[in-house]
Amino acid sequence: MGMKKAEKVVKADSLRAELANVSSVILSTFQGITVEQDTQLRRAVEKAGGHYEVVKNTIAERAGAGTPAEKLLKNLAGTNSIAYTTADPVALAKVLTKVAKDVPAFKFRAGWVEGRVVSIEEIQHLAQLPSKEELISKVMFLLNAPAQRLASVMAAVPRNLAVVTSEAVKANKFGSGGGAETPVPAAQPE
Repeated sequence: MGMKKAEKVVKADSLRAELANVSSVILSTFQGITVEQDTQLRRAVEKAGGHYEVVKNTIAERAGAGTPAEKLLKNLAGTNSIAYTTADPVALAKVLTKVAKDVPAFKFRAGWVEGRVVSIEEIQHLAQLPSKEELISKVMFLLNAPAQRLASVMAAVPRNLAVVTSEAVKANKFGSGGGAETPVPAAQPE
């Protein structure tokens, strides 16, 4: 039994509200995917901070109208599903690329990332990039490394001075070890 027109309008409006703030949308086909594979796909997408939905083409086109993903969702044909996120587009692309490798029936159609429509090849290249968290970690390491080196150099100066002083004491370089002492002149009465 199909959706009533009022249900379609509500569904399209709800999806439009979500699509208005997304950073990426990936359009795919789901035909031939088992229920178990679909469940695993949904969980993986949700874990990556995204959403996955099977949508009717007319609802997707209505929902896309006036959103950044409008070009992507126009004139759809066949069976389609969309995955979208407001978070890290790389994480979503990684999850979907892994699913596409594991489930041959899952195929990419197109994508929209950060303001532009991207090809299937670009989605796969996006999946190979480090995640946002990995990039932040690398930047933090690079920012922290000079400070660590400076701290090591600053700590080395007193440590090296202590080592040199210790060796000089062991070699009796500071004592009266053989040199004649200079007499201090006595105070003379006036």
